Amino acid sequence: MKKILQICAIDRSVESLLFPLIEKLMDEGYEVHTACSDTGRFDVLTAKGLTLRSIPIKRKIDPISNLVTIGALYRLMKREKYDVVHVHTPIAAVLGRVAARLAGVPHVIYTAHGYFFHEGMSKSTYQMYYTLEKWFARHMTDYLLLQSREDYELSVQDGFSSLAERILHIGNGVDLTERFHPRHVTREKVQSIKSSLGLRDDHLVITYVGRMVSEKGIFELLEAFRKLAGEFPRLRLLLVGDVSSSERDQRGQNFVELCRQHPQIILAGFRTDIPELMATSDIFVLPSHREGLPRSIIEAMAMAKPIVATNIRGCREEVRDGVNGFLVEPKQVCPLYAALKKLVVDSRLREAFGQNSRSIALEHFDERTVLAKQAALFARLTGQLREEREQEKGGSGEDWTRREHSSFP
Repeated sequence: MKKILQICAIDRSVESLLFPLIEKLMDEGYEVHTACSDTGRFDVLTAKGLTLRSIPIKRKIDPISNLVTIGALYRLMKREKYDVVHVHTPIAAVLGRVAARLAGVPHVIYTAHGYFFHEGMSKSTYQMYYTLEKWFARHMTDYLLLQSREDYELSVQDGFSSLAERILHIGNGVDLTERFHPRHVTREKVQSIKSSLGLRDDHLVITYVGRMVSEKGIFELLEAFRKLAGEFPRLRLLLVGDVSSSERDQRGQNFVELCRQHPQIILAGFRTDIPELMATSDIFVLPSHREGLPRSIIEAMAMAKPIVATNIRGCREEVRDGVNGFLVEPKQVCPLYAALKKLVVDSRLREAFGQNSRSIALEHFDERTVLAKQAALFARLTGQLREEREQEKGGSGEDWTRREHSSFP
């Protein structure tokens, strides 16, 4: 049985981002292990059948801690002899690739959920992170997978790999047929959640889902909502997420304290019932400064919600301004306030944008397509697909191997 190691910073990323892929690979016969920090979700994930390896991974540059992590990952890789190592999230991806190269892992894959460098940075900071990402992509990575089309086009154009065929655009998506389908959340469930959150039927709910860090635009959101709340007493802001001790940016603690003081803000904390929470919402907002191809927006679109997001990489691939939501400039309170207000006062616009969101999601953001692209790559790299074909044909499969591998150097 072929063995794969998935690496990310924390267990919550496994739960929110990687679980569908891990489940898909396990269903296809791979032995899949996942290395990350344990922040309290290991028991839940283990109960779902995942094999987890607790490796402390800080989400910031810390030479001593980073070296300890590389050592722990190296020892794990040498012991388990993985066929493929697949890394995610910026710091974990760097440390994981170094360990994989030292351990002699045959295939190293990096999924960039969104490059750390972005247009809002100073030129010097941008250049530093750009240079690091490009160097690691060219010298420490066999296959580079991009969720954002903008990231993909930049990577090909700027030669992030010596072989352009090894740079793949995979996109992002959610389960549109079962989990994220408006018809699959009952009215009783919506009423139950509203009751638990202190919401009434006459409340209009703006929802944010994400990490409580300043780069997500939460402080601009707070200021914009304060202005709106003064005009609309029935308005509520539902904040889903919390502040992890592993975050580089701990200003989210101050943000949470400020929100607790506002009677129209609801702090829901970390939740896994996202489809149900979306069903109780009227508007979804994500005022980030930096994104890859945000899954939270896709989840809201799948649940037929209008979106207000920032005009940045990733968000503008999902939100069509004036069609299924509004795009506003990042780090600006007034445009965010104005866009939210347009939706607050116009129920017909909310309905039209929401229906358009669902249609766009169905056309472009189906999780099955994203998983199939990755599964095909793993099959080619490990030869698992070849072995299955050989068994079916009862032959050597040499002609098929040559044909199927022609586009994967």
